[in-house]
Amino acid sequence: MTPQTPDRRYRALILDFGGVLTDNARLAIRRWCVSEGLDEEAWRRTRRHPDVRSWYRELERGTMSQAEWNRRTAPVLGVADHENLMGRAWSGVTASADMVALAKAARRAGYRLAMLSNSFGLDPYDPYAACGVWELFDVTVVSELAGMAKPDPEIYRLALERLDLPGEACVFVDDYPGNLPPAQALGITTVLATKPHRGVVEQVGALLGLDGALA
Repeated sequence: MTPQTPDRRYRALILDFGGVLTDNARLAIRRWCVSEGLDEEAWRRTRRHPDVRSWYRELERGTMSQAEWNRRTAPVLGVADHENLMGRAWSGVTASADMVALAKAARRAGYRLAMLSNSFGLDPYDPYAACGVWELFDVTVVSELAGMAKPDPEIYRLALERLDLPGEACVFVDDYPGNLPPAQALGITTVLATKPHRGVVEQVGALLGLDGALA
Protein backbone atom coordinates (compact mmCIF):
# COMPACT_ATOMS: atom_id res chain seq x y z
CA MET A 1 0.00 0.00 0.00
CA THR A 2 1.31 3.46 -0.88
CA PRO A 3 1.63 5.61 2.25
CA GLN A 4 -0.80 8.51 2.42
CA THR A 5 0.79 11.87 1.71
CA PRO A 6 0.02 14.16 4.63
CA ASP A 7 -2.16 17.15 3.88
CA ARG A 8 -0.22 20.07 5.32
CA ARG A 9 -3.33 22.22 5.45
CA TYR A 10 -3.89 20.79 8.93
CA ARG A 11 -2.58 22.90 11.76
CA ALA A 12 -4.37 21.57 14.84
CA LEU A 13 -5.54 18.36 16.47
CA ILE A 14 -8.68 18.46 18.65
CA LEU A 15 -9.28 15.55 21.02
CA ASP A 16 -12.25 14.47 23.11
CA PHE A 17 -11.50 13.18 26.63
CA GLY A 18 -13.65 10.25 27.74
CA GLY A 19 -13.16 7.28 25.42
CA VAL A 20 -10.38 9.05 23.51
CA LEU A 21 -7.82 10.18 26.06
CA THR A 22 -8.97 7.51 28.52
CA ASP A 23 -8.32 3.84 27.96
CA ASN A 24 -10.20 1.63 30.40
CA ALA A 25 -13.14 3.55 31.87
CA ARG A 26 -15.81 0.91 31.34
CA LEU A 27 -13.72 -1.90 32.83
CA ALA A 28 -12.52 0.23 35.76
CA ILE A 29 -16.03 1.36 36.65
CA ARG A 30 -17.34 -2.20 36.42
CA ARG A 31 -14.65 -3.32 38.85
CA TRP A 32 -15.52 -0.48 41.20
CA CYS A 33 -19.20 -1.49 41.13
CA VAL A 34 -18.27 -5.04 42.14
CA SER A 35 -16.06 -3.70 44.94
CA GLU A 36 -19.10 -1.80 46.26
CA GLY A 37 -21.22 -4.95 46.30
CA LEU A 38 -23.14 -3.92 43.16
CA ASP A 39 -23.47 -5.85 39.94
CA GLU A 40 -20.94 -4.78 37.35
CA GLU A 41 -23.49 -3.00 35.14
CA ALA A 42 -24.99 -0.94 37.98
CA TRP A 43 -23.26 2.32 37.00
CA ARG A 44 -24.17 2.00 33.35
CA ARG A 45 -27.77 1.12 34.20
CA THR A 46 -28.04 4.04 36.63
CA ARG A 47 -26.68 6.47 34.02
CA ARG A 48 -29.65 5.46 31.82
CA HIS A 49 -32.20 6.28 34.52
CA PRO A 50 -34.32 9.23 33.23
CA ASP A 51 -33.63 11.43 36.25
CA VAL A 52 -29.92 10.65 36.28
CA ARG A 53 -29.66 11.35 32.54
CA SER A 54 -31.32 14.72 33.09
CA TRP A 55 -29.00 15.57 35.98
CA TYR A 56 -26.00 14.50 33.92
CA ARG A 57 -26.95 16.91 31.14
CA GLU A 58 -27.06 19.66 33.77
CA LEU A 59 -23.69 18.50 35.06
CA GLU A 60 -22.22 18.72 31.55
CA ARG A 61 -23.46 22.29 31.09
CA GLY A 62 -22.34 23.42 34.53
CA THR A 63 -25.86 24.06 35.85
CA MET A 64 -25.45 21.33 38.49
CA SER A 65 -22.36 20.77 40.61
CA GLN A 66 -20.64 17.42 40.71
CA ALA A 67 -21.27 17.28 44.46
CA GLU A 68 -25.01 17.73 43.92
CA TRP A 69 -25.03 15.13 41.16
CA ASN A 70 -23.26 12.74 43.53
CA ARG A 71 -25.82 13.40 46.25
CA ARG A 72 -28.80 12.78 43.98
CA THR A 73 -27.36 9.82 42.10
CA ALA A 74 -26.04 7.74 45.02
CA PRO A 75 -29.47 6.49 46.19
CA VAL A 76 -30.49 5.65 42.62
CA LEU A 77 -27.28 3.66 42.25
CA GLY A 78 -27.84 1.99 45.59
CA VAL A 79 -24.87 3.25 47.62
CA ALA A 80 -25.18 4.97 50.96
CA ASP A 81 -22.15 7.26 50.72
CA HIS A 82 -22.43 10.00 48.13
CA GLU A 83 -19.18 11.80 48.99
CA ASN A 84 -16.97 12.02 45.89
CA LEU A 85 -19.08 9.36 44.19
CA MET A 86 -17.79 10.28 40.73
CA GLY A 87 -14.17 10.21 41.86
CA ARG A 88 -14.55 6.86 43.56
CA ALA A 89 -16.18 5.31 40.50
CA TRP A 90 -13.47 6.71 38.22
CA SER A 91 -10.56 5.99 40.55
CA GLY A 92 -9.19 3.19 38.36
CA VAL A 93 -9.48 5.03 35.04
CA THR A 94 -6.18 5.82 33.34
CA ALA A 95 -5.04 7.85 30.36
CA SER A 96 -4.61 6.14 27.00
CA ALA A 97 -0.88 5.77 26.46
CA ASP A 98 -1.37 5.58 22.68
CA MET A 99 -3.43 8.75 22.48
CA VAL A 100 -1.15 10.67 24.83
CA ALA A 101 1.78 9.65 22.63
CA LEU A 102 -0.13 10.89 19.58
CA ALA A 103 -0.83 14.24 21.24
CA LYS A 104 2.81 14.69 22.21
CA ALA A 105 4.02 13.73 18.74
CA ALA A 106 1.61 16.22 17.15
CA ARG A 107 2.83 19.00 19.43
CA ARG A 108 6.48 18.20 18.66
CA ALA A 109 5.63 18.40 14.96
CA GLY A 110 4.25 21.91 15.43
CA TYR A 111 0.51 21.24 15.55
CA ARG A 112 -1.68 23.09 18.01
CA LEU A 113 -3.51 20.85 20.48
CA ALA A 114 -7.03 21.34 21.82
CA MET A 115 -9.24 19.29 24.11
CA LEU A 116 -12.99 19.55 23.47
CA SER A 117 -14.75 17.67 26.24
CA ASN A 118 -18.23 17.22 27.64
CA SER A 119 -17.19 17.35 31.26
CA PHE A 120 -18.79 15.76 34.29
CA GLY A 121 -17.65 18.16 36.95
CA LEU A 122 -14.27 19.33 38.17
CA ASP A 123 -14.83 19.36 41.92
CA PRO A 124 -14.31 17.38 44.07
CA TYR A 125 -13.03 15.07 41.32
CA ASP A 126 -11.13 16.52 38.36
CA PRO A 127 -10.82 13.70 35.79
CA TYR A 128 -8.42 15.67 33.60
CA ALA A 129 -5.99 16.20 36.46
CA ALA A 130 -6.39 12.60 37.60
CA CYS A 131 -5.39 11.38 34.13
CA GLY A 132 -2.65 14.01 33.79
CA VAL A 133 -3.84 15.50 30.50
CA TRP A 134 -4.33 19.23 31.20
CA GLU A 135 -0.73 20.04 30.29
CA LEU A 136 -0.97 18.41 26.87
CA PHE A 137 -3.08 21.19 25.38
CA ASP A 138 -2.72 24.72 24.09
CA VAL A 139 -6.50 25.16 24.25
CA THR A 140 -9.15 23.50 26.42
CA VAL A 141 -12.90 23.76 25.91
CA VAL A 142 -14.67 22.04 28.78
CA SER A 143 -18.47 22.02 28.62
CA GLU A 144 -19.01 22.84 32.30
CA LEU A 145 -16.92 26.00 31.94
CA ALA A 146 -18.31 26.89 28.51
CA GLY A 147 -21.95 26.50 29.61
CA MET A 148 -22.77 24.32 26.60
CA ALA A 149 -22.02 20.81 25.47
CA LYS A 150 -21.49 18.75 22.33
CA PRO A 151 -23.22 18.39 19.93
CA ASP A 152 -24.20 22.08 20.23
CA PRO A 153 -22.46 23.66 17.19
CA GLU A 154 -21.49 26.66 19.28
CA ILE A 155 -19.03 24.69 21.39
CA TYR A 156 -17.16 23.63 18.25
CA ARG A 157 -17.09 27.24 17.09
CA LEU A 158 -15.67 28.21 20.48
CA ALA A 159 -12.86 25.67 20.07
CA LEU A 160 -12.01 27.08 16.63
CA GLU A 161 -12.14 30.62 17.99
CA ARG A 162 -9.71 29.76 20.78
CA LEU A 163 -7.41 28.01 18.31
CA ASP A 164 -7.77 31.00 15.95
CA LEU A 165 -8.11 28.59 13.04
CA PRO A 166 -10.74 27.70 10.43
CA GLY A 167 -12.37 24.29 10.62
CA GLU A 168 -10.55 23.13 7.49
CA ALA A 169 -7.26 23.39 9.39
CA CYS A 170 -8.31 20.97 12.13
CA VAL A 171 -8.69 17.24 12.78
CA PHE A 172 -11.14 16.21 15.53
CA VAL A 173 -11.28 12.82 17.28
CA ASP A 174 -14.34 11.73 19.29
CA ASP A 175 -15.69 8.33 20.28
CA TYR A 176 -19.39 9.26 19.97
CA PRO A 177 -20.68 9.30 16.36
CA GLY A 178 -23.31 11.93 17.17
CA ASN A 179 -20.59 14.44 18.06
CA LEU A 180 -19.00 14.33 14.61
CA PRO A 181 -21.58 15.91 12.23
CA PRO A 182 -21.50 19.40 13.82
CA ALA A 183 -17.72 19.40 13.43
CA GLN A 184 -17.97 18.24 9.81
CA ALA A 185 -20.45 21.05 9.11
CA LEU A 186 -17.72 23.51 10.13
CA GLY A 187 -15.21 21.94 7.73
CA ILE A 188 -13.35 19.96 10.40
CA THR A 189 -11.96 16.58 9.39
CA THR A 190 -13.33 14.01 11.85
CA VAL A 191 -12.10 10.63 13.06
CA LEU A 192 -14.29 8.25 15.07
CA ALA A 193 -12.30 6.76 17.94
CA THR A 194 -12.63 3.01 18.35
CA LYS A 195 -10.81 0.49 20.53
CA PRO A 196 -8.03 -0.42 20.49
CA HIS A 197 -6.69 3.09 20.06
CA ARG A 198 -3.74 2.03 17.92
CA GLY A 199 -5.89 2.13 14.80
CA VAL A 200 -7.00 5.69 15.59
CA VAL A 201 -3.40 6.72 16.18
CA GLU A 202 -2.41 5.31 12.79
CA GLN A 203 -5.29 7.06 11.03
CA VAL A 204 -4.61 10.44 12.60
CA GLY A 205 -0.88 9.98 12.26
CA ALA A 206 -1.29 9.46 8.52
CA LEU A 207 -3.42 12.59 8.19
CA LEU A 208 -0.88 14.70 10.07
CA GLY A 209 2.25 13.07 8.63
CA LEU A 210 3.37 11.72 11.99
CA ASP A 211 4.08 8.13 10.94
CA GLY A 212 7.81 8.31 11.66
CA ALA A 213 7.29 10.13 14.95
CA LEU A 214 4.93 7.38 16.17
CA ALA A 215 7.09 4.40 15.23
